[in-house]
Amino acid sequence: MLRKIGRLFVIKTRFEAFLIIYALALGSCARGMAYLEQFPGFGGQLLFLATTGAVFLAGAKMLDCIRLEKEVADLRAQVAGRASD
Repeated sequence: MLRKIGRLFVIKTRFEAFLIIYALALGSCARGMAYLEQFPGFGGQLLFLATTGAVFLAGAKMLDCIRLEKEVADLRAQVAGRASD
């Protein structure tokens, strides 16, 4: 039962990753707007930039991990195919 629930929290496709990145970006922009209200001027702009920059870094890492997992799965399938020959 816990495995079934755990599978819900695994990002399997690029589409799922893009949906999560979009949600993170919305939250990041909302937090950035709050920073702009709390810290007007250059400090607020830097904090806004930091929140959105974190989403770019996290999104790139998610997309890289999905690509890497696909490559590993393909290599495992090739090795399994050679072992059965």
